[in-house]
Amino acid sequence: MNQTRQTNASHTFLAAHAIKQLREERGLTQRALAESLGVTDKAVSKWESGRGLPDISLVEPLAQRLGISVAELLAGDIRANANRAGNMLKGVFYVCPICGNVVHALGEGSFSCCGSTMFPQEAEEPDADHAFSIERIEDDWYVTLDHPMTKDHYISFVAYATMDGICFKKLYPEQSVQPRFHITGRGRIFLYCNQHGLFTSLTPRK
Repeated sequence: MNQTRQTNASHTFLAAHAIKQLREERGLTQRALAESLGVTDKAVSKWESGRGLPDISLVEPLAQRLGISVAELLAGDIRANANRAGNMLKGVFYVCPICGNVVHALGEGSFSCCGSTMFPQEAEEPDADHAFSIERIEDDWYVTLDHPMTKDHYISFVAYATMDGICFKKLYPEQSVQPRFHITGRGRIFLYCNQHGLFTSLTPRK
């Protein structure tokens, strides 16, 4: 009995250490992580201090938000995974600053277009001007955003990524931001504004 309690306590400590380290590596505050999961920052604080563990329904979205597998999170194993190609969610977007051409790579690389270097885009949580809606309609994710779509300021593309696939919707000025994606699993929606960069949010639970 004592050995079982010691093992459970050890796993709690490892998970707490992993959550805190990965959150800080991604530049997230406890509040930002909490809001992306629909919990309070006090709940995140308890997880990181080892005074509690996430509800089982939150384990998968928490692991996705931290960029590791569920098994790694539960074990507290945060070793770097060299096989980035095993998870499309860890891919990198590159955008040409001149023509808007997009490259999605399964790891960091060197790309150029129109004679200019294409730099990797760091996805951020949507701000007030880019807080897009994700709604399930039958078997599709329906993404909407009220955003300028002029020649100088527009949403260039929206993408839906899961662990094993990605789907792009290219947008152009004068169009509405209303792409639909056939649901293939839990994942992330990525949205790129030509002036303000890349934003992302988890898809809702089914």
